[in-house]
Amino acid sequence: MQFYPAPAKLNLFLHIIGRRDDGYHLLQTIFRFIDFNDRLGFNLRSDGIIQLQTPLTGVSAEQNLCVRAAKLLQEKGRVNQGVDIYLEKHIPMGGGLGGGSSDAATTLIILNHLWGLNWDRDSLMELGLKLGADIPVFIYGDSAFAEGVGEKLSTVILPNAWYLVLTPAVNVSTAQVFASNELTRDTIPITIPPFSIYDGHNDLESVVCRMYSDVAKCIDWLKQLNNTTLVAMTGSGSSVFAEFETEAQAKEACHRLPDGINAVVAKGLAKHPLRDFYR
Repeated sequence: MQFYPAPAKLNLFLHIIGRRDDGYHLLQTIFRFIDFNDRLGFNLRSDGIIQLQTPLTGVSAEQNLCVRAAKLLQEKGRVNQGVDIYLEKHIPMGGGLGGGSSDAATTLIILNHLWGLNWDRDSLMELGLKLGADIPVFIYGDSAFAEGVGEKLSTVILPNAWYLVLTPAVNVSTAQVFASNELTRDTIPITIPPFSIYDGHNDLESVVCRMYSDVAKCIDWLKQLNNTTLVAMTGSGSSVFAEFETEAQAKEACHRLPDGINAVVAKGLAKHPLRDFYR
């Protein structure tokens, strides 16, 4: 059975510029994929059943985004076949790295191919948005400047870079962070082009750092390193990262990391590894 990658993403900055009447926050962000992946395998079934053969602790099959994505594509595509899904989970859950959304996107991309639907990119993105605001960017496939709730995407070209990503052992409540009275919701919108990713920031970071000291400690540690071009939190955390120009710099920093912190060194990608699977 062939396995397919579902890469993690980083938000190189994340600005909250307003809030819609329905409560959803309006944002501007840069999404970048990194070569740190979950992996998914698929065995087609003739009986129409969709089943996750590798369940995750604490996540029911009905909640799993892979299963939900497969069932939605099956329904909308009027597919009679089913599938057994095998998920190798490497991306930490709840870290702001987009693992669940990426898994769902890879499921849509590959089943679109295996089920012979041949939907185009825009159709898959529209379907993915029904499941989560971060899913469309993984189907879009390019490094992207995002607006709206994250679904309005424009391709950006980013410099080559390597990342040291730390994930403290805390469970950040995204809902609690977004509900905080301390959250800035009126950052002045930027225009593309021109802007620099290094002029941005994550509006959620200061709120999370006040609520979770372990996240603050990781960011402070990264900021003390040499040769970093960017230090920030991704999404609503808990994962934080430092950007470097070379792999050697990132690995040298990783070797100095105190014990007990989950860390990975990963290369920034120019595009999603499955970008060529659809039109």
